[in-house]
Amino acid sequence: MTTKPASPPLPPSLAANPKLSSWINFAADGQVIVSPGKVEIGQGIVTALAQIAADELDVDLARVKMVRASTFASPNEGVTSGSLSVQHSGRAVRFACAEIRQIFLDAAAERLGVSPDVLTINDGAITGPGNVSTSYWELAGDISLDRDATAGAPPKSSMQRTLAGHSVQRLDIPDKVFGRPRFIHDATLPGLLHGRVLRSELSQATLVELNEERARKVEGLIAIVRDGNFLGVVCETESAAEAAVAALRKGARWSPGEALPSEDELAEWLKRQPAETVVISDKKAASPSTVARTIKRQYHRPYIAHGSIAPSCAMARWDGDKVQVWTHSQGVYLLRSDLSMVFKLPRENFIVEHMEGAGCYGHNGADDVALDAVLLARAVEGRPVRVQWSRADEMSHAPFGAAMTIEIEAGLDANDEIVDWRHTIWGNGHTARPGRADIPTLLAASELATPFPRAISADPPAAGGGGADRNSIPLYDVPSWHVELHRLTTMPVRTSALRTLGAQGNAFAIESLLDELAFERGEDPVAFRLRHLSDPRSRDVVQAAARRANWKPAKERTKEDGVGHGIGFSRYKNTGAYCAVVAEVEVGEDIRVRKLTLAVDVGEAVNPDGVINQIEGGAIQATSWVLKERVRFDTTRITSNSWTEYPILLFSEVPDVDVEIISRPEIDSVGAGEAAHGPVTAAIANAVFDALGVRLRELPITRDRLITAMELAS
Repeated sequence: MTTKPASPPLPPSLAANPKLSSWINFAADGQVIVSPGKVEIGQGIVTALAQIAADELDVDLARVKMVRASTFASPNEGVTSGSLSVQHSGRAVRFACAEIRQIFLDAAAERLGVSPDVLTINDGAITGPGNVSTSYWELAGDISLDRDATAGAPPKSSMQRTLAGHSVQRLDIPDKVFGRPRFIHDATLPGLLHGRVLRSELSQATLVELNEERARKVEGLIAIVRDGNFLGVVCETESAAEAAVAALRKGARWSPGEALPSEDELAEWLKRQPAETVVISDKKAASPSTVARTIKRQYHRPYIAHGSIAPSCAMARWDGDKVQVWTHSQGVYLLRSDLSMVFKLPRENFIVEHMEGAGCYGHNGADDVALDAVLLARAVEGRPVRVQWSRADEMSHAPFGAAMTIEIEAGLDANDEIVDWRHTIWGNGHTARPGRADIPTLLAASELATPFPRAISADPPAAGGGGADRNSIPLYDVPSWHVELHRLTTMPVRTSALRTLGAQGNAFAIESLLDELAFERGEDPVAFRLRHLSDPRSRDVVQAAARRANWKPAKERTKEDGVGHGIGFSRYKNTGAYCAVVAEVEVGEDIRVRKLTLAVDVGEAVNPDGVINQIEGGAIQATSWVLKERVRFDTTRITSNSWTEYPILLFSEVPDVDVEIISRPEIDSVGAGEAAHGPVTAAIANAVFDALGVRLRELPITRDRLITAMELAS
């Protein structure tokens, strides 16, 4: 008796949402409707997922219609984060489409009286011997996809795919290029009203007095909404809302609030705070070596703002006990969960629909402004309310990426070889996203008359990639290590998920110290890394980046005054994409990154152009973080609440970025969006040292800090 081989396990997203009809449907007009639970935030997944569906179903890409995620109809894939969209949603779509293809082939074979094995599919038309034919759309009325996936039909091999692995034009770009409404900021609804919310600039201040007289004189004012410390207005027009909230500001008096730490002493302040201590990893050497000496260095990353190009925006409509929300949240189901808790209504009473936002990666103010909109919409039942934050709101009240202090101690033997490694991190947690705790984490929830506690940011578990500890375990062949995290249990500055979480800070620290060790030995930093890397894919990206950049050891190249070259390497989350970077910098009146040369391995690159786009974008953003970005504050408030006080990289300062993809179509895809940030940060820092012989261990690397470091070194 022959035993039929067991079906492979369903991909996690498909296992959590097994109903095939929640992913794929066939429209009467000849379109294939694909409804993933992940959302488009500029990373190009609309295109990549459409390619996957078209490949598995054998239809033209033009037939595929991608539907925005909503809690009404889409599978619940949690949050779009961690460079997991193609890895998770892509695999779910691939398996679902493979099974649906087989279901339709079997149905066509029965209708046409032939074996499924002799049928072929071309752009949705199913044909067989003797010109017998049907199609997905002819059969769709007789086939119900309201059935659970079984993984009984294997997806195509990489060799059978015609779209995956090839660059195609992004489906979302034409609207953005030609200015057609696509972003939530451009959206409108019948009867739309406009809201604004007033918050104090002072940290944790309480509204102690309010004079509404000026605001009530504003023409077009419909309502002033106050619930404890939550204060907002609803008006007929946007200009009226701006005027009304300005008038309210003049009539509001706030308590002094809570003191913030000293910005200039932040690195040491983090080390003194109460914290929860966790050992992340502890590896013992099989044959311990004697430590002859140790090198101990401290690195620091400041708070970083999301700096979304457009401030956060949302629309909401309250009808009876039903609420609809339009948002650029990265997790519509998670936001729904928090809204349910705030208003004490069943989750099913809320429909949360995604719309793209102009700049969003991580937990910025998108979820917070959605609650603002619902609170204001409740006051004008039946009419939709649009709320947009100001630039100052965005830069003051949205969560920041957490500041980090990292200390690494390397134990060296008598030959200066690494025999021990100790990595210690201090900082706040890196996530306070909605929908993951037993209390809502949305900003206004802590401002209500009956407030919810202000949540202290936590870290995702190691299985989810970690948070402050992300990329803290070295990938290098080190005999022993000890990695420890001190997560602060106090949070003077609101923090949550920003692109890469702790990976940027940890990669910066590890790769900087490796460079120092190589320099002390007089060893080429590329050769030093390769000597400590046994993983073939890690070695491949380091060698590819070095080769593409025409890397030469310092002794073999002609030194140009003020110009330096540096290398950085990381595998995102130690489980995702591999990325190596060579940076070329020029230090004159200021620091300029001339060129970044990157090699990346994401497994199967479904849309190579999309992968390059993501690596380029991450490299440029990391350059901005390294050279410019730092949340500024005094003891009472955030002071970097405009582009003047929080500068980002200008177009004229963008480096030349050259990317090589190491293609591995036989290996499942992993995300590219956050792979570049850590190694780019380290490569730039190492290149600055190569240029000037001065090493900065505190971000951002600015002209003033360089001058101070050079004065101390002289």
